[in-house]
Amino acid sequence: MARRLRDVALAVAALLLLSPILAAAAIGIRWTSPGPVLYRCRRVGRGGTEFTLYKFRTMHVHTAGRGSPITARHDTRIFAWGHWLRRTKIDELPQLFNVLIGDMAIVGPRPEDPGIVRRHYTAVQMQTLQVRPGLASPGSIYNYTHGERLLGEGGDTEHTYVTELLPVKLSLDLAYVRHASLWYDMRIVGRTIVVIVGMLTGRQNFPLPPEMRSI
Repeated sequence: MARRLRDVALAVAALLLLSPILAAAAIGIRWTSPGPVLYRCRRVGRGGTEFTLYKFRTMHVHTAGRGSPITARHDTRIFAWGHWLRRTKIDELPQLFNVLIGDMAIVGPRPEDPGIVRRHYTAVQMQTLQVRPGLASPGSIYNYTHGERLLGEGGDTEHTYVTELLPVKLSLDLAYVRHASLWYDMRIVGRTIVVIVGMLTGRQNFPLPPEMRSI
């Protein structure tokens, strides 16, 4: 209960603090790509229950929802403003509303597409569904610093994701689930902010997450 109250308080504070950025993102989407501001997709949450996840829309309406659920760095479905929203992770900020309604937490394993969960999760990997999914996690940090580059190398993006990237992400998030604590959560949030700032200032190379040593 204490963690839930903390997440709600942080989500409310973040929404108030970031409201100018949220407004600018929404205006930019309306100006650069006709269609709705928000994108809704199904994801798997705690206990295997599906929920609707909210993002800022970054793909053209005529392509959103078509093709693979996995998006490569240079995916042609993404419009120019959407590329910037993805790079800064601003497209993920509407998930603060998912935190408010209880579908997600601030920190936790990233929620996955239902089809990928059904087809590719092992029994051990299903343990990541024992807690609420989150905005930030060791797996999401690894995906941002190493995974997106891997998916941008061409070939079958979804195959590369499920065979090379997904197992590492889930192992990192399993390490989080098994050692979760308030201090750990704070470190993950701090690491996420450092990585985003680093990417925006042109940094290309990042160290592997410290959880790699335990997996």
